[in-house]
Amino acid sequence: MTNPELEQRHAVPTFPPRRRDGHKGTFGTTLVIGGCTAPRRMLGGPCLAARAALRSGGGLAVLAVPESLATAALTILPEATALPLPIEEVCAGPALDLVQDAAIGAHAIVCGPGLGGPREIDRLVGMVADLEDRPRVLDADALNSIATMPERSYRGPLILTPHPGEWNRMARSLGIVDDAMDDARRPAAAAALARRLDAGGGPVVVVLKGDRTVVSDGRRFWRHEIANPALATGGTGDVLAGTLGGLLAQFHPRAGAPARSHALDAFEIACLGVAMHAEAGNAWREQHGDAGLLAHELADALPAARQRMVHSS
Repeated sequence: MTNPELEQRHAVPTFPPRRRDGHKGTFGTTLVIGGCTAPRRMLGGPCLAARAALRSGGGLAVLAVPESLATAALTILPEATALPLPIEEVCAGPALDLVQDAAIGAHAIVCGPGLGGPREIDRLVGMVADLEDRPRVLDADALNSIATMPERSYRGPLILTPHPGEWNRMARSLGIVDDAMDDARRPAAAAALARRLDAGGGPVVVVLKGDRTVVSDGRRFWRHEIANPALATGGTGDVLAGTLGGLLAQFHPRAGAPARSHALDAFEIACLGVAMHAEAGNAWREQHGDAGLLAHELADALPAARQRMVHSS
């Protein structure tokens, strides 16, 4: 595999101005698909992602979760709406149809938080990954599904958010030889995965998480340089996925809609989302120290982080 020179970006894009006459539809709907009931009940991930999508400035969030978890999901996050999936495993035919219908009304999709590990989810992930007219974020167990389909590539806009272990699983399956643990190699590792999965027609962007998170679309890369040990706790990755989904819903060009004067592409949105997530974490750390962060506190710190970034640009 060739290894073309990567262009390093040093500046994070600025937030486009928020329309004063906007309404909740203006700022987009994020569909979050996740949650499972076995072998463990996992509902926190999708709720954190939906919370972050709203806290990032998104207009609406829809939680597509197993039917038995839908009431609890709305108790946790009453600002969202729920799409109860009529089975415990979110991949059977009726559930797939419901998700596909809901995707039509969404401006961005986040798939994977709390989804669980049974291989039956591969059908769902494959369907979402193929919805090329919608910006998508694949996180957590959705990434493990991608690793089971090495023959496939995808049309963007598509953002994947692996930590090094998830990157390694995908890389082994896809025949990529690199080292996501080597700090000097991380930009090349992220870029190699982005290029391997990109079928053309729109960028596939890899957000390779870590103490110095790297973003690459296979041609460009940007690295967040400041480590924050407070973020090393469960749920912060779900918050990042939801942040990216909320920003995609707000700022990515919409299929069939008039061109936006301040639209951002998926790579720019990924950089902006990582920076916003980091800014929220840094603010919490300055007040509380290096340990004890709860992921919902990180999500709730996003509006102030956005405000600081807007004022500093």
